[in-house]
Amino acid sequence: MKTIIIIPARYASTRYPGKPLVHLRGPDGSKPLIQRSWEAAMAARNIVAVYVATDDDRIADAARSFGAQVIMTTPQAENGTMRCAEALKNANLDADLIINLQGDAPLTPPWFVEALADAMRTSPAQCATPVIRCDAQTVAHFRDDRRHSRVGGTTAVFDTNMRALYFSKEVIPYTPEGTHSPIPVFHHVGIYAYRPSALAAYQTWQMGPLERMEGLEQLRFLENGMEMACVEVDGKGRVFWELNNPVDVERIESVLAKG
Repeated sequence: MKTIIIIPARYASTRYPGKPLVHLRGPDGSKPLIQRSWEAAMAARNIVAVYVATDDDRIADAARSFGAQVIMTTPQAENGTMRCAEALKNANLDADLIINLQGDAPLTPPWFVEALADAMRTSPAQCATPVIRCDAQTVAHFRDDRRHSRVGGTTAVFDTNMRALYFSKEVIPYTPEGTHSPIPVFHHVGIYAYRPSALAAYQTWQMGPLERMEGLEQLRFLENGMEMACVEVDGKGRVFWELNNPVDVERIESVLAKG
């Protein structure tokens, strides 16, 4: 199965303009977010090629400076999935599986990507995404974000066959703070795997009310009846967090500092 990774990146983020070019300090020095996300993608095995898809020359120039292959897309791409679909079509890429590794996920371990691709080799689903059980620290981050009216990470719930039921910026399932829930909270990892047919279908659908309210692109698949498989991945003790808000820079740098 010929697998490629596309990293969608845009400059005009509503919550954090210029986010892909924000520098993050680590043991290897200071690097822009887009480079750290690209390096995370390049670490995955059995990937034919990795591309950065953007509509912004500043991001494109930065990506080319560290050796990334770049595909230019239009500003009209309303989310990462649409940008991946556009890149696949514009560049006439040959792939059996397209993995969307979000440009704000530099802490993505390579085995997350590999587990997702492996699952799609045997799954009948047209698209899939990883989920990880939240530790206490991650749940605390979620709740702190909501307490301060920040839109942070995403949680997921799914059925007994690991088919996604819903994704939300709220912490679901609901658990009163300070109580123990027998149901773990699952953090949705911002990676998607699509078959080309799923991306083609996505381009024909309009944004639905749930996607509009939550600001979550994957809900378009669910609102249009397309099954999305959830693949549970093992963090192996590593903290996973995306860069959604300026406050996340310190959180991510603290993880990078540990190596």
